[in-house]
Amino acid sequence: MNIVRAGFYSAIATGARLLAALVVIKLVAWFAGPEGVGKLGQFTSLMSLLAVLAGGGISAGIVKYVAEYRHDPQRLARLLAAALWYALCASLLMGCLALLFSRQLALWLLDDPAYAGLIRVLAVAQLGIALVNYILAVINGFMDVRRLALIQVLGSLLGIVMVIWLARWLHLYGALLALIMSQLLWLVVGLPAWWRSPYFQRSMLRLRFDREMTLRLAGFSVMTLTAALVSPLVNIAVRDHLALQLGWQQVGYWQAVSKVSDAYLLFLTAAINIYYLPKLASIRERAALVAELRNAYRYVLPVVVALAAAVYVLREWVTRLLFSADFAPANALYAPQLAGDVVKIASFILSYVMLAKAMTRLFVISECVFAASYLALVYVFTAHFGLVGAMYAFAANYLAYLAFNVLVVRHYLGGL
Repeated sequence: MNIVRAGFYSAIATGARLLAALVVIKLVAWFAGPEGVGKLGQFTSLMSLLAVLAGGGISAGIVKYVAEYRHDPQRLARLLAAALWYALCASLLMGCLALLFSRQLALWLLDDPAYAGLIRVLAVAQLGIALVNYILAVINGFMDVRRLALIQVLGSLLGIVMVIWLARWLHLYGALLALIMSQLLWLVVGLPAWWRSPYFQRSMLRLRFDREMTLRLAGFSVMTLTAALVSPLVNIAVRDHLALQLGWQQVGYWQAVSKVSDAYLLFLTAAINIYYLPKLASIRERAALVAELRNAYRYVLPVVVALAAAVYVLREWVTRLLFSADFAPANALYAPQLAGDVVKIASFILSYVMLAKAMTRLFVISECVFAASYLALVYVFTAHFGLVGAMYAFAANYLAYLAFNVLVVRHYLGGL
């Protein structure tokens, strides 16, 4: 499997996930306008956070070590038993915390305690989401990209049906509820597909505490949880700041452009995650690692530049198609956001070296430092430039992150 084939299957799966996400955005824009889209962003940030926490944040660790141990059945069995134990314990803990603080979370994120019921449903769904994360990580570790794409496509299509049904019935509340339920529908597809794979064994569903494997996974848990916690929390803080300074309607414009950015970048980030994490984890030689990184830039960067240019040219049409005519002021925000997107992907390719080589301390420190710098830049730039300053902050922060990753990779390669 090479990056081109992986990218092809990943693009199909990402297209299905993107379609599902765009259906949600369009329905929310119809029913609730810019304010509803802003609140959708808050709820999806919470969902992203809890979805990662549900499995203890070890998906990247499972991918890495399955890729390393897939030819060592004994160590693989130990790893997966420990991983499933770890994931289910974490999901129980997070579910209980979300149930306990459901009202406070609804009031903090959505300014309405009536949404506490949604938080409770999400809390209960943590067990199912943890199992989905585990299954997808195992399949990804075996680099079974076609099976992974099949699960994502069919799961996304089922999710679209769920969203349309509940949104027509319950409007904004129904759309948010469907986001939760559609995650569980992935089990309907994922479990049978996994059982039919040539590498599936019943021992992969055993739970067992293994100190060595748990410690190995814990390092990835710290890295993943740091990224999962920091990014949504910073985005929530940015939305709160923009809402306080400019109003929720302006937050809706910012959220709309951010969603468009996330949507088209999903094709690239998914391919990078599916292919490069297990690939880089298995590479030990300096020359092979340099060759993989060069191939990444050769294939990925021209694609992101072309996609960003296309979105910019078609920005007015994209805004009307995905949202409504009420979102026209968002068109002025695209240029700095899209420039930042190109730099973001360039930095992400290099940052996967930290994940694949388990540079836990450096990864955690960098995530915290650059999250704080992004928030600080948003405060400074919005004070001078208004709403578009948030996009300037995004681009400037990723430019600094790219420079940091260049230094990290050069230092690592020098030590090989």
